[in-house]
Amino acid sequence: MALHSYHVPRLLLIWLIKTRYILTWSIKVNVPSMGVVQAVSMKKLWGICGIFLMVLWLSESMTVGQPTGIIPRKVRCRSVKYRPCYLIWHFCPIVCPTSCLVDCISCKPVCSCNFPGAVCEDPKFVGGDGITFYFHGRKDQDFCIVSDTNLHINAHFIGKRNPNMKRDFTWVQSIGIMFGSHKLLVAAKTTTTWDDNLDRLALSFDDMPIHLPNKDGSKWRTPIAPRVSITRTGDRNRVVVEDEENFRVNAVVVPITAEESRVHSYNITDEDCFAHLELGFKFYKLTNGVAGVLGQTYRRNYVSKAKMGVAMPVLGGLNKFSSSSIFATDCPASQFGNQALPENSHGEYPTLHCSSGVNGTGVVCKK
Repeated sequence: MALHSYHVPRLLLIWLIKTRYILTWSIKVNVPSMGVVQAVSMKKLWGICGIFLMVLWLSESMTVGQPTGIIPRKVRCRSVKYRPCYLIWHFCPIVCPTSCLVDCISCKPVCSCNFPGAVCEDPKFVGGDGITFYFHGRKDQDFCIVSDTNLHINAHFIGKRNPNMKRDFTWVQSIGIMFGSHKLLVAAKTTTTWDDNLDRLALSFDDMPIHLPNKDGSKWRTPIAPRVSITRTGDRNRVVVEDEENFRVNAVVVPITAEESRVHSYNITDEDCFAHLELGFKFYKLTNGVAGVLGQTYRRNYVSKAKMGVAMPVLGGLNKFSSSSIFATDCPASQFGNQALPENSHGEYPTLHCSSGVNGTGVVCKK
């Protein structure tokens, strides 16, 4: 069994207790008559040990930046392409105990929102180049986030207007994926009060609803597109969608919590908890002409257009990425069906390992 950081305090605690008993027994046997000075010294030693044990006990029950008692989530690689890592369990890192995925290439768990290809929160994107930026869009509108010759992905934004700001608070409620002649929808259902025991995912393929049993590992396939699969990565609200030669998407439905609403002044009410998607994309075959809010960051020699050096680097281009509907390919940046684009020789893009900056305002990545 692997030793994780949150096991260490407990093991040290057990070791110290055992050591104390061994030392006490040894002193009684080997030094039957201790002087006053030695007795006082031993009392001080046990006092120091007691304080140390208390500190260890507290450190076990607390996590920096996280509520007490959070149990790290177990995740695993579900891509058969990476057999040395396939289905091996990992615990989420301590900085994101409930929101992580496994990087199958390195076979390590990584925080979902700090990984290239991530789309989460008030939409925060981590580009293929490892740079974090925000694209707020507009509530109740659709935007193309990836557009290539044989792959087009739109995102539908939901949100709330803050009267003290010039923009909407927005989140990605659903994505429409077009590839070949197929259409695939992954959406978060409108939800009033969040309940972890209820599944709030909506799925469809070529306009036909998909019903997956609420059990981790449940898988859906179709004979008309045998390379396509949808697999639950938890009993509820978590799936991975994959076309084995094109893309893979990890999708999780999450609400806006009362704490998030308070901290960010979202003013969320009991009428709607704004259930939305947290997404992690992997692409296997992009051309160098790929476009879209996220897609363009996978081009060779791409230079980010977001303003760097600020707390929230924002990408503009609202009109360039605007689509008329969730399955429309009419955004001005669209490349769908354009067979003249140059191929990108990377295949699946090299994994970048990223760590968040202060308060998540930046990401530092290494290959």
